Amino acid sequence: MKRALALGLLLFVAGCGGGSKTDDPVQTLPKDAKIRDAVKNASFPGKAEFPQPGGKTLEELANTLQAGPSLAMASSVFTVGDNRMAFGVIAKDGVPVYGQTAVYVAPTPNDPAEGPFVAPADVLLTLPRYRSKQAALTTDPFYAVYGADVPFTKDGKYAVLSATRSPDGKLIGAPGSIDVLKKSADPIPQVGQKAPKVHTDTLASAGGDVKKIDTRDPPSDMHEKDFADLVGKSPVALLFSTPQLCSSRVCGPVTDIALQMQSKYGRKMTFIHQEVYVDNNPQKGLRPPLQQFHLQTEPWLFVVNKQGIITARLEGSIGVREFENAVKSGL
Repeated sequence: MKRALALGLLLFVAGCGGGSKTDDPVQTLPKDAKIRDAVKNASFPGKAEFPQPGGKTLEELANTLQAGPSLAMASSVFTVGDNRMAFGVIAKDGVPVYGQTAVYVAPTPNDPAEGPFVAPADVLLTLPRYRSKQAALTTDPFYAVYGADVPFTKDGKYAVLSATRSPDGKLIGAPGSIDVLKKSADPIPQVGQKAPKVHTDTLASAGGDVKKIDTRDPPSDMHEKDFADLVGKSPVALLFSTPQLCSSRVCGPVTDIALQMQSKYGRKMTFIHQEVYVDNNPQKGLRPPLQQFHLQTEPWLFVVNKQGIITARLEGSIGVREFENAVKSGL
């Protein structure tokens, strides 16, 4: 079984609880003025802060930037049309870089660059009461992920260049590459389509043993309802994720964020967490709901309105702001 799980990032957690204050996610970050200021500044990039390509190739543009960091893609499925590109920027010492950021793309480094496409930083850390032990024990947390809206007019390989404004005012660049599919070559359910009526694991189907269907520590309470019983009747946020078995540093926090969103929107929408691997064993392959959604990566979030139409489809690392916007699209 192919195991191509999203690249990226991770964090901290405990249990659930009352309402949540998510209007300013930056306030959930450690009380370190340097980190908070950097992430807050990175959350509002200005397009004017970045050079216009002016006919330069991607390589020529890269040569005007200071080299050093690496690009860690936190999403992997791209198709012709508009796309969300999630990523992190990592310094040579392995520490995340936060600053105003944008990306440029081109079919090859020798082709004219397109962009800049600004990439606001989105906080990954939840309020303390929603943080799992997996997130609590991480020694190298990512506090935010970048996300850019990037259009592609044709399929094929693309070279990517991120540009981040460092504290000293210099622009630092990190190169990467992605594959873009034809829309028709992407079997995963799309925004605007009817959601597949698939059965998801529930506490009842697990015989009351929640650990069979949730690797989060402690397990979440998002296993009461079966997706097939709700789709087309009421709004649903369906999250495919595996907090313990995620192969990257970025997958874990998304389940915590779902719990935080449930505390705020749970009266209007049902939140369902679906684990990824059969018997929670990667060697046994993907669980049936993922196969029925044609998923090969995780995490994935699908928000479905009460008519059963998909209103949001997000893959990879998802921050608090973007998760909440997705939830709102289905209400």
